[in-house]
Amino acid sequence: MHRLRHLSLLLLLSVLALPVLVSPPLTAPAAAAEQSFDAWLAEFRIRAQSEGIEAATLDRAFAGVQPIPRVIELDRRQPEFVLSFWRYLGNAVTPERIAQGQALLREHEILLSQVERTYGVQARFLVAFWGLETNYGATFGSFPVIGALSTLAWDGRRQAFFETQLLDALRIIQAGDIEPGRMEGSWAGAMGHLQFIPSTFTGHAVDGDGDGRRDIWGSLPDVFTSAANYLSTLGWKGDETWGREVLLPEGFDYDLVSIATLPETRKSLADWTALGVRSADGSALPRVDIEGGLILPAGAEGPAFLVYENYRHILSWNRSILYAVAVGHLADRLVGLPEFTAQAPADQRRLAVEEVKEIQRRLAQLGFDVGEADGRVGPQTRNAIRAFQASAGLPSDAFASPALLEELRRRS
Repeated sequence: MHRLRHLSLLLLLSVLALPVLVSPPLTAPAAAAEQSFDAWLAEFRIRAQSEGIEAATLDRAFAGVQPIPRVIELDRRQPEFVLSFWRYLGNAVTPERIAQGQALLREHEILLSQVERTYGVQARFLVAFWGLETNYGATFGSFPVIGALSTLAWDGRRQAFFETQLLDALRIIQAGDIEPGRMEGSWAGAMGHLQFIPSTFTGHAVDGDGDGRRDIWGSLPDVFTSAANYLSTLGWKGDETWGREVLLPEGFDYDLVSIATLPETRKSLADWTALGVRSADGSALPRVDIEGGLILPAGAEGPAFLVYENYRHILSWNRSILYAVAVGHLADRLVGLPEFTAQAPADQRRLAVEEVKEIQRRLAQLGFDVGEADGRVGPQTRNAIRAFQASAGLPSDAFASPALLEELRRRS
């Protein structure tokens, strides 16, 4: 999803599937403190009708809708730890998920082959997205989409975005694709087997089974054709993979490692070969005319990956390096490719958000520009880490780790 997909959908699937819990009475959010939910809804109905939503649709969709306290609680929840690559991968690509995905590839081989021929998106990637998004349909989420989006739009923190999503959700209902009572999803409004947000649905959903509805909740032909249509529109390359694990030579220049989520340094495979980069098994990189960027999601001590154009399109689904590598790796494992050569360390201690803030503060005290000490390891913080590492004679992998924190403490 794509999508601003969604800053809100970077959470683990277990979070997305949490039920609506009983919570204390909802207090008015700061941005909406002077407007009740009913007043906001009355104004929104007028806007929706001006956008072509019929009064009958609004009556059906908003019948009994009230703000959902749990939605605002989840939206405002602050993380305590920074997700580590190995923990994320271990939760995302499990033996059980691999085995189930392989079985589903066989079960739906005819349908998936038809979709692949039409849209040029390999079946293994469609099933990998399915596995990562909802565990193959097991965890759609139990929030009423209209209620969740209404809550977030009224809350005001990201009002424009969620009002746009709410309008698209109403268009979906008005088109007859789904009844409001069946329109369930995540707390942030992501829906169905592959967790489309409403704007992705209205822009890319397809009636794959020809019944006149685009049912991404109950029709796998609709699910797979919609997902493939979305990826194809992005420019997915059906004759390429997502990337591969690689080995770096001794003395490698870590300044060539990308810092941004979308790799900012791209070279041809021939150029990477000339720099000494090899496939994970020690063999030469393929002699194909494509470009890739180098990423180190676990730092210099973890695996290195060359990632290609399709990796960038996975990020359009969910703008997370960890998610993109997990989708790619799961897709590979579904067709029998091996585990990563690099192994998880015995000590996988995660950094707490407060420790990231401490790293940022200590870097700032040493004269490195991290911006705000907000506990988020973004490009500005990574650039500051890289500059510090270079000045200290350390591998400049720009990676925030417990070892980096200890080094900064020693220098205080």
